[in-house]
Amino acid sequence: MTAHSHSHPHPASVPPACPAKGAGSAHALLGDDHHDNSRRMLWVVALTLVTMVVEIGVGYWSGSMALLADGWHMASHAVALGVSAFAYGFAKRHASNPRYSFGTGKVGDLAAFASSLGLGAMGLIMIVESVERLRAPVSVAYGEALLVAVLGLLVNLASAALLHGGSGHTHGHGHEHGHGHGHDAHDDHDHDHDHDHDHGKGDHATHADHNLRSAYLHVLTDALTSIMAIVALLAGLYLGWGWSDPVIGILGGLVIGHWAWGLARNTAAVLLDASVDPKLAARVQQRLEAVHAHVTDLHLWRLAPGKFAVIASVSAHEPLTPSQYKAQLADLPGLVHVTVEVEPAH
Repeated sequence: MTAHSHSHPHPASVPPACPAKGAGSAHALLGDDHHDNSRRMLWVVALTLVTMVVEIGVGYWSGSMALLADGWHMASHAVALGVSAFAYGFAKRHASNPRYSFGTGKVGDLAAFASSLGLGAMGLIMIVESVERLRAPVSVAYGEALLVAVLGLLVNLASAALLHGGSGHTHGHGHEHGHGHGHDAHDDHDHDHDHDHDHGKGDHATHADHNLRSAYLHVLTDALTSIMAIVALLAGLYLGWGWSDPVIGILGGLVIGHWAWGLARNTAAVLLDASVDPKLAARVQQRLEAVHAHVTDLHLWRLAPGKFAVIASVSAHEPLTPSQYKAQLADLPGLVHVTVEVEPAH
């Protein structure tokens, strides 16, 4: 951790600045599940590519336009998942690059934001095409369409199962990364109690791997459309409800749009350094003010899934050293980069 002091009565107690040559390793901030989630993503990309090749190949061989259409749809799906896989690789390769001051933990959020735009466009296209189908109904080859829908559903369920194993969360609190000034974690029961209440595993917004979640939503979207298509095709085949296909398409487009909006909102908050964990911020302030100080400025933002940076300014009539203030925060989970500025109260 770094520390800065202004007008401090004990300048000799302030830790020295970190040498530049160590900055790269100090900034290697990634989510705890980064490696496992990256591996899951590669498996899903491989499964999608194999399915795409099979559908396009059989489609050309059999002359089935339904199989060809779904195969090319799988191609666009593979591109979106490939972007997510690339984000994992890029973040890992450049994790220690000093060019990225706070690490590469947000690369996955950037990829997820791009995916949210793609999901939103997909939902809008579904709605527009479904409205056109309502206005001008077309004949449907129910047998071939059902075969494609069932095949797509099986592939997407398998992909969703692979991605769901990562759950989009970081579990535990990993290794803390400092700037040459490590801190000792406190293992007493009071601090464990704070872990459970201040920053528990249930806080999805702060621990979610948005890159993994965006890929999960992509395959979940395809699974949803496959299920809806199967229901609509069965209704059209056995009940003669030709209108059911476009109506269900509109509903599916609305659901996809809702998912895309939620993903875009969460990733944009991270990219804009919004305070995504008010409970943790409040706990940081409470800990600092517990030693007769007043927090005059506080910034807390997410660097990677479950990893946070803090910049705090405190004033006190009898100020402590920055290291002593940082010790107040040592056991709070996920604080991997802490800067404390200390000023005497006027």
